[in-house]
Amino acid sequence: MSMKPPYILNFFLAGLLTLLTMIFQNYEFLLYAITVIILVVTIYKTDQYFKFNQVGLWLFNVWLILHILGGLAFYQGVRFYDLVLLNIIGEPYYILKYDQFVHFFCYVVMSILMWSVVQKIAKKNASSAVVCVVTILAASSIGAVNEIIEFFAVVALGTDGVGGYTNTAIDLVANLLGATAGTLYMYAKQQSLAI
Repeated sequence: MSMKPPYILNFFLAGLLTLLTMIFQNYEFLLYAITVIILVVTIYKTDQYFKFNQVGLWLFNVWLILHILGGLAFYQGVRFYDLVLLNIIGEPYYILKYDQFVHFFCYVVMSILMWSVVQKIAKKNASSAVVCVVTILAASSIGAVNEIIEFFAVVALGTDGVGGYTNTAIDLVANLLGATAGTLYMYAKQQSLAI
């Protein structure tokens, strides 16, 4: 069985992220690279059962590119993850930062992928509202695990590249908003196909 094209790019990007973090000796981001590899392998290995949405798989690659740029690219001496894209709310929240945009986008993607999981395990006559809520909670739970990994990096490596409590809280809000947007997209898509 040949590998689907989005997975070829998934594995390439995960490998590239790992290689770049080693070249730049960014050990905090190396931890995230290992996490990405585990995530890519998990999605790949479970795709045969869950039959993940192809749009979600391709968007996962877009997220990987945004993530690589976020941690390893700089603009005028500022790491992409620290860039303020729109100054909607200033200190101490700095909304809207590149980091918050990437969190939002990531959990749009995660909810699209989790939609396939929830659809597979839900009863055929399950309430659409329940399916949507479970999908949002499942994707948001992945976001909570991500924040735990970021906390581990701070504790284990003595870094503060990801920010403090305020950053974590804003990330969780961005994750929830992204998960909600992605779930509503999948629900609307499913409704349009049912017509």
